[in-house]
Order: sequence, then structure tokens, then C-alpha cells
Amino acid sequence: MSDDEIRLAFAHPSERAETMAGPDPRDRISLRDHIVEVEIGAFQAERDVTQRVCFNVVVEVAPLTGVVDDDVDRILSYDRVTEAIAAELAAERLNLLETLAERVADRILIEPQAMRVFVRIEKLDRGPGALGVEIVRAREEAAAQDAAQEAPQPRVVYLSNAAISSTRLPEWLDQLEAATEPVILCVGPSDIAVPQAEDEKAQRHIDLLAIEQNAWMLSTRDPRGAVVGSRTELDWAMKNGQISIWAPARIVLDAVDGPTAPPSAAPALAAWFAESSSASELVLIGADQPEGTALPMRLLDVDSAEIV
Repeated sequence: MSDDEIRLAFAHPSERAETMAGPDPRDRISLRDHIVEVEIGAFQAERDVTQRVCFNVVVEVAPLTGVVDDDVDRILSYDRVTEAIAAELAAERLNLLETLAERVADRILIEPQAMRVFVRIEKLDRGPGALGVEIVRAREEAAAQDAAQEAPQPRVVYLSNAAISSTRLPEWLDQLEAATEPVILCVGPSDIAVPQAEDEKAQRHIDLLAIEQNAWMLSTRDPRGAVVGSRTELDWAMKNGQISIWAPARIVLDAVDGPTAPPSAAPALAAWFAESSSASELVLIGADQPEGTALPMRLLDVDSAEIV
């Protein structure tokens, strides 16, 4: 074995990825020295105790078409890598780092942008040095593709201003929190007059920002609602049981096939968002039914005690 081969064997996976890039190298994202305390190991001394495990991951991704334009929804988020690690650690106790590495790689390769992944996992507390494994897996080798996760189907709930100020709001959130479906709350602008601009494009931005202001006001009514504005954030929130409050500007303005209704028609905007999110249903509290949607829909008044 040459000196270069020995050096690369112990170098960070990013260097190994570079040497294996071939004539058409791909873009890469990396996670370095991500340390988690976990119970893992085949020996009796490793049971019922936690030890530090260090993850180094490099993911080669498919090249983007067009301009990235600083849009987090167009790239493979670092959260996907750390979520893959957390999910596999939470699934069950494992004896072998090899098993954990395989499962983390498979889960990362479910992501459509991921083409090849380098995973190094090391135990830091089993001796004077780090003991670990490193694997390389490509998309065509990923058995996890056959078990690709289904996209969550959230329940989208539109709250009128009367519903936002209702004393029943905590009770409704209790019910939504106890249900199995992810929950996304939508609102319209507050009752305060929205500034009017002569330019239609400017007015659209103003109207969307007025909705976002009201979303932030709703978040102050109950700490369980978190304001989110990108598909990546929404996806994370749905997977982690977080009630989301939709801030629409980014998704609406970036949509290729955007809503036909103006932001001032907030229930119709919520219906468009619910359809684009593959929602299981749209619940409107204190609002009229928007036209032109085939989505399952329920209309409730602000005195309704049951919404689930």
C-alpha cells in the first residue's frame, strides 16, 4: 500500500470522495465531527450505558439545473443528514456500527438529490483512540429506494381573525396536537388596513407580508405554533410533530404553478396551499368556502367545540 493510500484511508471522507470523483465530479455536502451520545455495541459492558459516537458524512449530489438563487428548497439540506442519523439511532438499539452505517446511508439515498454517500462512524470511548467503520454506497445500491417514505398528508386549518381571537383556540390546538396527522395552520391578514400600492406586483408582496404579520401574531397566542415559510421547514415540522403556521410569501412567490387567487382572498390561498401540500383535508373556521377546489373540506363556526 502506498503512502497516499494509507493517508486517504484515515483522511476525512471528503478526501476519499474527491479521489473517487471520476471524470465528471459531483457537488458534495459534508457533515464533520457530529457527536452523539448513544447506547450501541455488542459487548455486555456497552449495554445500559451511553458512549460518544462521531459521524462524518459526505453526500455527492446531482447537479442543479438553473440558478440556486439562495433557495434552501432547491438543495439537499444538512438537516436531512442529521435527521437520517437521529432516525436510525431512535429506531432501535444496534450492536454494530456497520449496521448503523448501512441504515444511515440507505436513508440519505432516499433523498432525490443524493447520488452517493460516504459514511464514517467512530466510537470515541472504547479505547485510547477512535474505533470505527467507513462505507461508500451509491444510489443504485440503496435498498432503501424500494421503501421510499410516503410524503405526509397534513391537515390544513384556516383560522379567521375571529377564530384567532377565540377563547377556544387552545382547545382546538389540544385536539389537533392529539391527532395523528401533521397540522399546518393558515391565516389571512389582520383587521388592520393593508397599505395600498399602485403597482400590482408590489401589492401582492404587501398582501403576503400582511398575512405573515398575522401568522406571527398567532404564534404569540400559543407557543405550540411555529411560523414556517419554506417547504424544507414544513417538511421537518411535519416529521417532528410540530404544529406549523404557514408564512406564505416565499412558497407563493417561488411557485412555478402558483395560486390564481390573490393573497387578499386568504381562504382561497389556503385551499391552493392545501392542495399543493397533498393535505388530507382543509378545515375553515369562521370563513366561507373558497371555490374551485376538490379537496375534502369542512366549514366550522367560531363556536365549534370539536374540530377533529
